[in-house]
Amino acid sequence: MNTALHLWRHRIVIIAILFLASVMTTQSQAQTAPQQQDASQNAGAEVVYPHYPSVKVVFDFYFDQPDKINSGLYWIRSLIQPLMDAPYNEAPEMMNIVVVIHGTEIVTLAKKNYQKYKEAVERMRYYHQLGVQFHICGLAMHDFDYTPQDMQDFVKIVPSAFADLAGLQQEGYALITPRIFTKHIHIQDIR
Repeated sequence: MNTALHLWRHRIVIIAILFLASVMTTQSQAQTAPQQQDASQNAGAEVVYPHYPSVKVVFDFYFDQPDKINSGLYWIRSLIQPLMDAPYNEAPEMMNIVVVIHGTEIVTLAKKNYQKYKEAVERMRYYHQLGVQFHICGLAMHDFDYTPQDMQDFVKIVPSAFADLAGLQQEGYALITPRIFTKHIHIQDIR
């Protein structure tokens, strides 16, 4: 009997030790949880630098107002600039970027409108020097009664914007279609 009693006492002691250890662990976790939560709240978001394969992008510019091309050009900058900076350090001429133009913004590339859209034209010329190609839809050009001689010398005329967009995507170009809205509220008012 002494042996059986001894085993029961031993089991009770082990159960008591496990129970106390469980209670102490729970209390310890409860005390450190707010500290961990506070630390994670103060840390903020993690900045990551994913690996990107070589850039092959086609921008689809089809705007309802010619002036919106200025905002559309910022989309190009927003692609190129971060990739030119560290840690990527990619040369822009190594990026494959095409802009297909077939909306009202086509008028910005007509030589006769240069003074009116000078800032946009010079930005496009700068991007062209970095290797960005600008394609104008031949159908849209015809709809606006322009000829190839009417257009800036750094653009190429393609038969159809839709055929160009489809063909470039089949060649592996990612499609980006800028959505340009008129702001009705300032960022400072909503953040």
